[in-house]
Amino acid sequence: MDYFLNYDPTTAIAKITIPVMAINGSHDMQVLPTSNLTVIKGLLKSKNEKNFFKEYPELNHLFQHCKLNNALDYYKIEETCSPEVLSDIANWINSL
Repeated sequence: MDYFLNYDPTTAIAKITIPVMAINGSHDMQVLPTSNLTVIKGLLKSKNEKNFFKEYPELNHLFQHCKLNNALDYYKIEETCSPEVLSDIANWINSL
């Protein structure tokens, strides 16, 4: 756990030149979407024109629609992954 708390991936991310899809849900409690995507986009935005960055409103860490910010709700939500995320993933892959 200490490793993950102390690890700074910015050096490794800055070296990436292949297409990257970085996505977060706005209700993600495990990876803060705004700070995560801002840093990744800042490090990669000019590296590859195929990069894709997006924050999905009202989606949790598992890309499920939710109203509450509680990881325990993962098990109560019947949706496995939102259709818009699945569509964006398929469209991004097909565009490569």
